[in-house]
Amino acid sequence: MRSRAIKSVKDELIKKSREAMLAAVQVYNNPQITFKAETFIALAVISWTYLMHAYYRQEGVEYRYFKQRRKRREFDKTKYGAYKHWELERCINDKKSPLDKPTVENLLFLIGLRHEIEHQMTNNLDEHLSAKLQACAINFDYYIKTLFGDKYSVATELAISIQFSALTPEQEGLLRNNDNLVGNVRNFISEFESQLSDDDIKNSRYAYRVLYVPINANRKGQADQVVEFVKSGSELHGNIEQVLIKETEKNKYIPSQIVEIMKNKGYSSFNITAHTKLWQNHDAKNPAKGYGVKVANAWYWYENWIAFIEEQLKRNKT
Repeated sequence: MRSRAIKSVKDELIKKSREAMLAAVQVYNNPQITFKAETFIALAVISWTYLMHAYYRQEGVEYRYFKQRRKRREFDKTKYGAYKHWELERCINDKKSPLDKPTVENLLFLIGLRHEIEHQMTNNLDEHLSAKLQACAINFDYYIKTLFGDKYSVATELAISIQFSALTPEQEGLLRNNDNLVGNVRNFISEFESQLSDDDIKNSRYAYRVLYVPINANRKGQADQVVEFVKSGSELHGNIEQVLIKETEKNKYIPSQIVEIMKNKGYSSFNITAHTKLWQNHDAKNPAKGYGVKVANAWYWYENWIAFIEEQLKRNKT
């Protein structure tokens, strides 16, 4: 009976932990919300606290505050009678904590920053903290799977969990010379990171950084922004600390090229008329669907539209 009760509480803690992290990421990725970093940090701290409580519950570690009265424990309670559980900092500093050092440093950074911002207004924090927030989200997915199993992963819901947008030259200049951080926040970041080793600073579990490299398209008017990941261990990857995200160009096709491709694939009856009917029936020129792009009043199709056509033609054959 006791083991069933432990499992029930643990499962509820895991569920709340996942929900809090998903909420944190959803808020951060909402373009209509400007108070992103502060909200993410608050929800992420709650999420990690529940995760650690679930782990200690599973391992039989007492994570409620108490005083030892000889052979009896006297548990600390709020004035309304609720048990006082360990806060996140106490959880991750315990010798039985399963977290690695860079993950702990990342969480200590966010906890310390929360203390600095919780009692006063801040501004423009997001671009300064995105590497730490990204690491926090990725670390969470790693540990919830490691501690409780792959079925609890949030990766499928998060995709690329903290969204990145392209930087204009003007925005890049602002990032390099930004005076908008309030003094206490700037001082906290400086003091906190001055105590870390170079290896800690560079570790992706502390701050998940990307290298953004803008390049020119081959032809004028065809510069779509696409994310390209470089394989770990490749020659190019060896020149950077983490992951390279590069601005590049998607292949584009006009209708006659698509018809020729489909004919070469064996669909001899497919023609321009069939192609037109297909995109009209599926509203494929809706930009939200991502099948193509309008350039200088002409529509160009991406490769995923070709794959979609082939799938439709295969279905019609069966």
